[in-house]
Amino acid sequence: MKLRNLALSVSMACAALSGALVSTAAMAQAKEQFFPVLVYRTGAYAPNGVPFANGYVDYLKLVNARGGINGVKLSYEECETGYATDRGVECYERLKGKGATVFQPLSTGITFALTEKAPNDKIPLITAGYGRSESADGGVFKWNFPLAGTYWVAGDVIIQDIAKKLGGVANLKGKHIALVYHDSPFGKEAIPILQERAAMHGYKLTLLPVTHPGVEQKSTWLQIRQSRPDYVINWGWGVMNSTLLKEAQATGYPREKIYGVWWAGAEPDVKDVGMGAKGYNAITMQHGAEKGSAVVKEVLEKLHAKGQGTGPKEEVGDVLYMRGLFSAMFAVEGVRQAQEKYGKGKIITGEQARWGYENLNLTQAKLDALGFKGVLRPVSTSCQDHMGANWARIHTWDGSKWQFSSDWYQADEQIIKPMVKAAADKYAAEKKLTRRTGQDCQS
Repeated sequence: MKLRNLALSVSMACAALSGALVSTAAMAQAKEQFFPVLVYRTGAYAPNGVPFANGYVDYLKLVNARGGINGVKLSYEECETGYATDRGVECYERLKGKGATVFQPLSTGITFALTEKAPNDKIPLITAGYGRSESADGGVFKWNFPLAGTYWVAGDVIIQDIAKKLGGVANLKGKHIALVYHDSPFGKEAIPILQERAAMHGYKLTLLPVTHPGVEQKSTWLQIRQSRPDYVINWGWGVMNSTLLKEAQATGYPREKIYGVWWAGAEPDVKDVGMGAKGYNAITMQHGAEKGSAVVKEVLEKLHAKGQGTGPKEEVGDVLYMRGLFSAMFAVEGVRQAQEKYGKGKIITGEQARWGYENLNLTQAKLDALGFKGVLRPVSTSCQDHMGANWARIHTWDGSKWQFSSDWYQADEQIIKPMVKAAADKYAAEKKLTRRTGQDCQS
């Protein structure tokens, strides 16, 4: 009997200790702002997904090294999607109940799926430079934030740069442009803006889909060799990009006549092709490779010099690393903005963070103070405008590195805004949604 009582006492003590540890862990988590991190470090798109993920996580670590958001430290948890929509949804469902601040799907397909879920769960989605282009319309897409640019911005600016090289938009008439695109929601996002511009300017547009993951392009480049378009636009991702450049080299198509979207203009896309990719252009989502930026120097000093960095030190400042870095910065600064309304030093809910992203006011002075001087231009959102900026540049591969080759462009809002509104209205009609009222915009 004594042994039984002793065993029972020990068991109860262990249970109490375990409960105390769980309670302490819960309390610790409750004192931290939680950021779920959807990544793809494995699979066909890992060479591009890994540097983005490393930059994203490094920025969260950097904010903690700076003291947090008004004293609130950050926590995060990665979830591997493999760039697959079903796995992305699984990650969302697993992490949303942990106090998720915001999700960044890093996939247009996953974005489409989560757009249906976010309003019910009251968790915002940041899709910086990707996702649904019409989600820039905050009057319909209350929970989506394609901050700093959409694919329609990208397509519009590419056509602007081509027109400039031809001597003006009038000279687009009669030209032939081929769009080689990833046959997915991501790749198809380019089509509406390029078709709109084609109707306006009289150029021929040929659509050439490439099946995932993009390693088989022989038939595509046979068509290009036969038709010899004046320009090729590459709307690719992952191995599709280097494959395209190798096929262009084999076909003899001039690389200087090829433009990539901003997900097709990073180091992994060209390093294996080297000089064979020289002259290849890609639009940038404002930034390029930013090795000399203040934020990169701070990451190296405060994280990598102390053995606390994520991934290889050598990639810090590369194109996709920078995109992960500033995507995390947007997530953090929305929370900082929300604290201005709901209380500095407080944990912000997803619903409160949504208000912060809708009221972002990242002035040049703020961006410079955060280490992004010369990297980003101001981003300012509102109830109706969930994008907040439409600036872009072109950079060109010189055989060993990316170099900016254009001045700043702005997308033509006279073209894009009506497209955004029409597409948003169509979505609202399909989903039986009503546009937000002025009162809702204040909430």
